[in-house]
Formats: sequence, structure tokens, C-alpha cells
Amino acid sequence: MALESTHPAPALPKISTGISGLDDITGGGFPAGRPTLVCGSAGCGKTLLAMEFIVRGAVDYGEPGVFVAFEETPGELSANVRSLGFDLEALTAAEKLVLEHVHVDRSELEENGEYDLDGLFIRLGYAIDSIGAKRIVLDTIENLFGALDNQAILRAELRRLFRWLKDKGVTAVITAERGAGTLTRNGLEEYVSDCVILLDHRVTDQVSTRRLRVVKYRGTAHGTNEYPFLIDESGFSVLPITARGLEHAVSDERVSTGVAGIDAMLGGRGVYRGSSVLVSGMAGSGKSTIAAHFVDAACRRGERCVYFAFEESAAQIVRNMRSVALDLQPWIDRGLLSVEAGRPQLNGLEMHLAIMHKVVREKQPQLVAVDPISNLAEAGTLRDAHALLTRLFDFLGGLGITGVYTSLAGERGVEATDVGISSIIDTWLAVRDRQVGGERTRALSVIKARGMSHSNHARELHFTNDGIELRDLPGPVER
Repeated sequence: MALESTHPAPALPKISTGISGLDDITGGGFPAGRPTLVCGSAGCGKTLLAMEFIVRGAVDYGEPGVFVAFEETPGELSANVRSLGFDLEALTAAEKLVLEHVHVDRSELEENGEYDLDGLFIRLGYAIDSIGAKRIVLDTIENLFGALDNQAILRAELRRLFRWLKDKGVTAVITAERGAGTLTRNGLEEYVSDCVILLDHRVTDQVSTRRLRVVKYRGTAHGTNEYPFLIDESGFSVLPITARGLEHAVSDERVSTGVAGIDAMLGGRGVYRGSSVLVSGMAGSGKSTIAAHFVDAACRRGERCVYFAFEESAAQIVRNMRSVALDLQPWIDRGLLSVEAGRPQLNGLEMHLAIMHKVVREKQPQLVAVDPISNLAEAGTLRDAHALLTRLFDFLGGLGITGVYTSLAGERGVEATDVGISSIIDTWLAVRDRQVGGERTRALSVIKARGMSHSNHARELHFTNDGIELRDLPGPVER
């Protein structure tokens, strides 16, 4: 009979990487005092991830580090990361960082029983001890073992290297090139590493996306999905994008839509804060104008807003909204409104979501508008677009951010959308065209409004020089 332990197993010690999102995926960072392998093809970001791990440790956590490069000189490394705000010279002068360039002459390597790494160990040990380093990077390991074909010697020396790093008590990151059909070129490093991170830079339909996956992590739970990551002026950031559970808090507060007539159709109080609002209709029905009223109303309340635009530039939006008495420029000037404009084809769907996550984290808005979400289908399949939007809704809802989304009506009519997300929306406003006596007008209906009383009557929608007006319908609707 097995005995059941009454004591919980001790948690695996970890140290924070300092890289946005990566600690979330790994459950707290890399294993402390153990080696982590970062592998991938050329240009995927291995060196940058390793460098940020060292720099963040030295700057944010008081953990000096050693960066050993087998390809680039200290001057080249410093120049390459200066645009990211990393001042390696200053960290070196403050004895928080040691940059080592180890030149390996392959012609001097011999495969015999006496081949070992004692010389390298002496050099690494001196660098570590000189500043009391807690972190170390070896970039890239193929240059150290590239001339060895004897698998027995290679495996033995790899194990000895990793054991030496553990005995020194440093948390190590080793980078490696991806092999053909294997995670690394030698196909051995992944087996002797305690944690393995795979970076991937793929191109689908001429659109590139960078993704990260934790292949293994001994002794701890970790995220197992592929996660998009960004490399920009702020460095390396990973977006742990997974649909959160349906347990996030909700608000009873109601906020105005910015249109008195729409507020009246929603019980006179607008929509719930933190809810999702869909505005659908055919081209030219005024979806963007309604979304802009939501944004203007939020800015008038002193709230920060982010407007993701996939059809118009910020200048176009500001100019066009002035025709209905909305001037968004003062909100932009005051920093309350940020317009993020770009074509959907510029990035893959995962990258779009990653960028949205990053902007929302930085701007911390109370309202986010996405105009239109139907265009995102151009960056992937409808199924992928639906999955992206579901995760976006969950992300914003979990943070208590009101989301306003416009969508082109589907081929089945105004009560359907091209991306099929109407069922998970909280409030749905639909605009349809109507013709009476040869005159084309618009009618707005509330298709659904969860948790609130709302009008079941359509109202005639007018865009005037003084803004949006809703009027009673004068006659029967002609479709």
C-alpha cells in the first residue's frame, strides 16, 4: 500500500527573466542554477532573448551577468542592442556585466580522449568570480563543438559543461541553431538541458509571425502552446495569449454610448462598463461614426481610449468625424486617445493580437475600439479570425475594458457577421439600409443587450452636421 505524503512537494526555484510575458508562460522564469536551452533558426531572436535575460537581471534584479559570445565581439554586441536602450558599456563599467568573446579555431580541436573544456572553464570561472555573476549566456554553442563528429565525446563534453555550470550555481542560457529534423544541430543539447525554449520565425502567405514554445521544463508546469512574440524598440516581449476562464469580475456601472438616442434604446443608461459592443452593417452604414461617438464620450469622461483602425489613418478619422460635429484631435493632443492604424495584411493574426495586447498593456485604456474586425479575416482564415477575436474579448473583459467593435454585415444579412462572433457579444447594434419613396436611409436596431432592458423598435438613423440623431420610422421598411 502506497503511503500518501502529507507535505507538499517543494516548488522548483526560479529566477525572473525580466522579459514581458515569458515569466507568465514559464510560471516564474527560468530554473535557478540550471541551464536553459534557447534554440531556433537564424534570425529568430535567440541572441536578443539571451541578452535581455542578462541585462534585465543586472538592471532590475541586482544579478550581475556574463555574456560569452563565440561569434560577435563586445563592440558588435553593444552596437546591435543599443537601439533597444541597452547600454552594455555602462553596465560593464559598473561591474554588472562581463562581455567575453571566445574565438574558437576549429582546426585546433582534436577528437581524442584528452579533448576537454578545462581552458574554457578557467576563463568562464574567472569572469563569473570577478563580478559575482548570477547569470551567464553562451551564444551559440555550435561554435564550441562544431568540429566534433564523435557523438560520444560530444555528449560527454556537453554533460560536463552543463554540470560545471550547475556546480558554479549560475543560471545559464545556452543558445543553439536548429537542426534538420532536430531541435539543435547536434541533436543532443535538448536532452541535457533542464528547460528548452524553441523560437520560430515563419512566413505564411507572405506574412511573417514569430512564435515561442516551451518544449520542456523539468520539475514544473508550464505553458505548452505556441505564443507569438514581438521584437521592437522595447526589446523582447512574449504574449501569453490563451482564452482566460469565464470567472472575471463584471461591473454594474453603465456608460454612455455618446449618442442620446442609442442610450435611450438601451434603457436610457448606455452599456455596461467592461462589456463588448458590436456595431454591424453594410458598407457606408455609419459603423465607424457610431464607434467614434463611443470613443468621444469616453474621452469626455476623462478616460483613456485606444482606437485600432484597419481602414483609415488617424488623420482621416479625425477629418471625417468633424463632419458630424466630433473633434477627436483634442483628445489625441491631451493623450487620452491613441489611434493605432495599419493594414490587416501587414501582420498575421497572432501578431495582430500580440500588438493589441502590448498596446493595451502600455496605454491602460478604459475603452478600446477595433474598426473593423471583419478586415482581420484578410490576415488569415475565418476560423482563425474568430479564435483571435474570442481571445481579444476575453482579454479586454478580464481587464474591465469596454470593447467596441465594428463589423461588415455578412452575406446572410445585417443580423449576421462575416467573422461569426455575434453569439459572444454582450450588446449588438445593427444598422440596415432602407428605401422609402426612392430615398435611401438607415435604420438602427438593438439585436441583443445582455443584462438590460432595451428597445425592440428600429429607429431611423441620421448623420447631421450636429451629430447623430435617431427618429421614429416614417413608414414600412423596404428591403
